[in-house]
Formats: sequence, structure tokens, C-alpha cells
Amino acid sequence: MNIYLLYFIIINIISFILYMIDKLLAIHKKYRISEKSLIIVSIIGGSIGNLLFMYLFHHKTHKWYFVLINILFSIAYSYIIFKFII
Repeated sequence: MNIYLLYFIIINIISFILYMIDKLLAIHKKYRISEKSLIIVSIIGGSIGNLLFMYLFHHKTHKWYFVLINILFSIAYSYIIFKFII
């Protein structure tokens, strides 16, 4: 397996888990993961996992900048994966 493809798989699993933790913390009204951290994970490759979690569990879907960033980076990373990695 290509190392870059493995990176994208791992970072998306991590991003999915981070969103899950943030959602659970929100439900229990605890201190949450910062929005800056969630956006950084999207930028470094976790946007597909973030989008998947956002729409499966309705988390951060009302914040337009989360939706926009995750959609744009998902498109960009999908292109990169299919054009250069696979």
C-alpha cells in the first residue's frame, strides 16, 4: 500500500474520532476540542472523515465555515488521491 494513501486513511480515522470526542463532550457540556484544532485536522488531510462524521451525526453542520472548509479540502484531497496516489 502506498504510504500516502495510508496517511490519508489514518488521518481521516483520527479526524473522525476527534469529531466524535468533540460531539460527546458537547453532549455532556464539558470542555471541548477547539474549532481551530478541528479545522487544522481538516487542512492536513482529515476533511473526508470530518464530512462523514458531520453529516452522519449532525455535528458542526450549522457552521458554514466548517462545511465549506471540509467540502473544499475533501474535493482537493480526493483529486490528489485518485490522480497521483492510486
